[in-house]
Amino acid sequence: MGFTYVIPDIHGRADLLRDGLAGIVAHARGQAGTIIALGDYVDKGPDSKGVIDLLRHEPAPGWSLVTLKGNHDIMMVEALRHSSKMAWWLERGGDMAIRSYGGAPSNVPPADIEWLDRLLLMHIDRHRIYVHAGLDPDVPLDQQTERTLLWKRYPEGFAAGFGDRHVVHGHDSFPDGPKLYQGRTNLDTRAWRTGRLVIAVFDDDKPGGPIDFIRVSGPPSS
Repeated sequence: MGFTYVIPDIHGRADLLRDGLAGIVAHARGQAGTIIALGDYVDKGPDSKGVIDLLRHEPAPGWSLVTLKGNHDIMMVEALRHSSKMAWWLERGGDMAIRSYGGAPSNVPPADIEWLDRLLLMHIDRHRIYVHAGLDPDVPLDQQTERTLLWKRYPEGFAAGFGDRHVVHGHDSFPDGPKLYQGRTNLDTRAWRTGRLVIAVFDDDKPGGPIDFIRVSGPPSS
């Protein structure tokens, strides 16, 4: 029996990420499993640099770590590579990311930009598909567009997954979440602002939604 732990949108809350990783290790009681982070590591919260540093340097030795890409992660990459996109990004939380690097875009190491750019768009296991925003259920997996995977918002109450697989995602924030449906789980609780991070626990041998949650609390942000 194995377990997969899924961390939704962090948005610069390195404090919640550290506590969440510690909570995962404690929950697992010495049995290493898989940790999947759903993207949006940067922007809005106070410590984007700290989040990237933590995820890049083996935060849970012995575990399998899967880091997916979010729309804010690609926004940061594009803004730092193309100055024409800088203002748009800064207005959407990028100013906080730059502040965490000392206040100048030139302070962001190329290795951090490359790491963000190389992140995976989805992860698939026996029973589930993990993605930042969502999937088009009418399009084959190998034909899903990057825009769908990073930016999709499901219609309110949409309960289906993708075929016989459960979809696990974030992106569409709901402070009182997570939102649980028969075919999908939305884990984004706007943790960067609420100080409330909910990590889902999935049984690798059983289909469907989470079997447990790890709840992490920290100070809210303005």
